[in-house]
Amino acid sequence: MNIHTEFNKDIKFLAKSEIRLKILSELNNHPNNVRGIVKNTKITYSSVSSNISKLEQNNHIKKIKNKYYINPMSEIYFKTLMDFKNSADLISDYESFWGKHNINQLNIESINNINDLKDSKLIETTPIDIYKTHNTIKKQLIETNSLKAIFPYMHPDYPQLIENILKNEGHVELIMPKDIYRAIMTHITRQVRRDALRQNRLEVDIVKKNPQLYLTICDESMSLGLFKNDGSFDQNRILISDNEKSQDWALNLFEDIKNEVTE
Repeated sequence: MNIHTEFNKDIKFLAKSEIRLKILSELNNHPNNVRGIVKNTKITYSSVSSNISKLEQNNHIKKIKNKYYINPMSEIYFKTLMDFKNSADLISDYESFWGKHNINQLNIESINNINDLKDSKLIETTPIDIYKTHNTIKKQLIETNSLKAIFPYMHPDYPQLIENILKNEGHVELIMPKDIYRAIMTHITRQVRRDALRQNRLEVDIVKKNPQLYLTICDESMSLGLFKNDGSFDQNRILISDNEKSQDWALNLFEDIKNEVTE
């Protein structure tokens, strides 16, 4: 039996039982005995005992003295399964955001680490609050002293929001098409713009093709917007987060796109 077949067999064995996954989750946190697993997981003694035996027979756990330990390879299997489950849950929970949208500009690393966005929040406009997404973005830009952003469209509020950051000695780094660059910069006071450029507090990378996503990274938050499959930008929903992992995820994506356009 080759490694690929063995891997598939092990993954299927673990994935088909919620009880086994709960037991592995407990042992992944710390070694324990049967009674301790029963107490922490609230699974019946007979079910824990039965599945412990199956896990041990399939070399996923081992008993040392009175406690069970997860084997190193099974720990990798377990983490792989949990990452997949969490990613699937994230996509399912925010189907209106991920479904029928263009994600081609997300790199492989961003897709592989999509679970880093698990604590994010979906903001959607409503019939009684059609500016909800924009006002959320506006609040982020008002409260930050630094900004990295990819703007695929121009909003009349952006020039003043960016100017305010620059006036407060903040740093702004932008990726955008030339037409949006011109539209924003012509509405920022010339002296503010010139001082920021001279002091390297304003950096702009011009792209020939319109970016296929919206992204902001502020001091304490990030936001992500996508284009629909029909090519129009979906201004009705954005994903936001103040989680550190989400911030890192967004920053890695920003730097990857920046490297692409500056090569």
